[in-house]
Amino acid sequence: MINCHDVNKSFKVGDRSVHALRGIDLSIVDPGFYAIMGRSGSGKSTLLHMLSAMDRPDSGTVEVSGHSVHSMSESEATMFRRKEIGVIFQAFNLIPTMTAAENVQLPGLLAGDLSKNILNRSHELLEMLGLEDRSTHRPEALSGGEQQRVAIARALLYKPKVVFADEPTGNLDTSASKMVWSLLKEVAAEQSVTVVMVTHEPEAASYCERIFVMGDGKIVGTIDTNENKDAEGGMDAGTIATRTQHLLGATQ
Repeated sequence: MINCHDVNKSFKVGDRSVHALRGIDLSIVDPGFYAIMGRSGSGKSTLLHMLSAMDRPDSGTVEVSGHSVHSMSESEATMFRRKEIGVIFQAFNLIPTMTAAENVQLPGLLAGDLSKNILNRSHELLEMLGLEDRSTHRPEALSGGEQQRVAIARALLYKPKVVFADEPTGNLDTSASKMVWSLLKEVAAEQSVTVVMVTHEPEAASYCERIFVMGDGKIVGTIDTNENKDAEGGMDAGTIATRTQHLLGATQ
């Protein structure tokens, strides 16, 4: 599904160059729920931007669902994001003048495709996410958790095989956050989707089956959460935090 090889990315900050990604190698073959975890400034969001065709690497290759993302033109990248993958943002990015159903249908509207299939699919997704009675409500009438569920439905509109989520619960309270993490895990398992979530929270990462830990622009190690399962069937957040610190400390 996802393969990165020797991916590098730098940015100019004033007169100096900041190396955001330093020779990233990453491979995800099977559908599932995965986390890219690291402190602020570790490069995790930059990596997600490479994977989702929102930016290009300075060097290296990025392949997602059989597409060479690193060599796409702007128009190709736009169509790739619209129909081949799903992207979920921290800020929801819903259109305030549109209803929940219309926000879910937005990728179809932008593609000039509001066929019966797309309309039916949007209502099917809202029902699946428990929002069928909120379909005619605008974002201002929805809670933060409901808005993020609308954003998740929008990301699933074209049945993508890969979904990227950038700190999707950063604006939510604990209860709503747990609902979103559980939902993403359920989507990955029941619809054979590869969901890759960027997070800095060990509790969020505990819902994932594998965690890629980043530090200083590199992947410093991975954590398989199927090891040492707790009573609820996953590695607890405390163990993940400890292992993450160990991986980061071992590279310093």
